Amino acid sequence: MHFIYKIPGPILVLLGGFALSWGGLIIRSFESATIWQILFYRSVFFLWALITFLFLIYGKQTIKKIKIAGVQGLIGGIFLSGSFVAYMYSMTETTVANVVFIISTQTIFLPVLAYFFLKEKISPRGLVAIVLAMIGVALMIGDSIGTGSLYGNIAALAIPINFSILILIIRKYPKLDMIPAIFYAGILSSIYGLLLLDSIIISTKDIWLSFLLGVPQLAFGFIFITIGSRTTPAVMVGLLMLMETIFAPIWVWLFYSEIPPSSVLIGGLIIISAVVMKSLDYNKKV
Repeated sequence: MHFIYKIPGPILVLLGGFALSWGGLIIRSFESATIWQILFYRSVFFLWALITFLFLIYGKQTIKKIKIAGVQGLIGGIFLSGSFVAYMYSMTETTVANVVFIISTQTIFLPVLAYFFLKEKISPRGLVAIVLAMIGVALMIGDSIGTGSLYGNIAALAIPINFSILILIIRKYPKLDMIPAIFYAGILSSIYGLLLLDSIIISTKDIWLSFLLGVPQLAFGFIFITIGSRTTPAVMVGLLMLMETIFAPIWVWLFYSEIPPSSVLIGGLIIISAVVMKSLDYNKKV
């Protein structure tokens, strides 16, 4: 597995975004499993893949690596597990386009939170990008009030916020290894699913789909992005991550004819424009 570290960072980030883009389509394909059953099995397969990867990379040092992450890694895992839960809920309550467009605002939420907690300044271009993104989100959430998908959109909003908090923790403690934080997130989200599900029994097809969600979609996606981001300029990471935002709605459109309202597409275009603007803000550390 060490060969992964030899792959150029931008290619890994691109592959990670591509892997994550399949989440909505896979969730739409489940036969009868409930949201909490999917969360549980997805998390179990995700943990299996992550532990396998850690042992292949670190060997006997795996447990030590996890312990080194300490309380900060656990806190980061708690916030990331909240994102996992919000992702599952939002994907079942609103369109895939809504979810991925809102997720892409993590590039915007990061400088806002960094301003309050790390006292980092926001550039004029960054401020314009933040305002644009908020307009796009407001447009989508406002439109959902009368369509029954309001709670799904609000849940989706928790994903970029939680993930931005995780990044802030990493920036506050630069030596923190993100992989153990992801490990904790997998454990916690599997516990959430186990506590909330009515039955652990699901169909063979749904088991297979849970595997696809947990391993190639989530585990590979996060591992590729985590490793690739180390050697990829921040500006490029922000732009390459739009791979998920662009392709996720395309997959459900091609296979399930899911077409979001025009307000969602307009809001999404505004958000993507804001993300591109923020990503091109070379003068910022965020």
